[in-house]
This record gives sequence, C-alpha cells and structure tokens, in this order.
Amino acid sequence: MAVAAIGKYEFAPADAIDKFHGAQLLYIGWEDHLLFCAPFAFPFPPSMPFGAIVEQVLPGAFGYHPDFARIDWSKAEWLKSGKPWTPEFSKSLEENGLRHKDVIRFRTPGLTGIKGSCS
Repeated sequence: MAVAAIGKYEFAPADAIDKFHGAQLLYIGWEDHLLFCAPFAFPFPPSMPFGAIVEQVLPGAFGYHPDFARIDWSKAEWLKSGKPWTPEFSKSLEENGLRHKDVIRFRTPGLTGIKGSCS
C-alpha cells in the first residue's frame, strides 16, 4: 500500500517533561505476565529511590496477580530499553540513569503466569 506524505509534521509533544511538575514518566512492565498487556506509566520524581518503586508502587500495580507474592526480588532480571540492566535499589532514579519516558521491564525466573500460561 502506498503512503502519501502530507509534508513536515512538527509539533510540541503533549507529554514533555515540563508538563509533569518535577516528575518524569517511567514505564514498567512485567515479562511473561500478559495479564498486564503493556507497561504501566508512572510519574515519579527523579530523586525517588528505586527501591521505593519495588516496595511501595509495584505491589499496588501488580500485586493482585497470584505470582506477585512469590517474587524473589534478589533473582529478578531487569531490562532497560530491552537490554539487561541492574538497578541499584538504594540509589535514585536519576542515579540509576533513568530518564523521562524510559521503559524498564522485570522478569521473574520460575514465574511465568497462571499455570505457566504467561497470563
């Protein structure tokens, strides 16, 4: 199918960092758990410790899945923009190199959804 360009398409993004009052968007997804079909978007201050996300935010977002209570966070595998990444839980998002609209995903070895269905 042919595509016809309509010319230069320039605009200011509606989700630029200056729209979030000091916060930045961070997208977080859980691999092999398609009950959550896409990463969730959260507005966090760059100074927030990464560990606070795991302890205070993720239980509210993913905690109703039966696998969540069984996660061994010391064995979780993290991806940042699709590449292996190791967060430092005591450091801030900024110190961990996380920027506005970054995508991180975590994989939980041995946990692959309800009865292994990835759901």
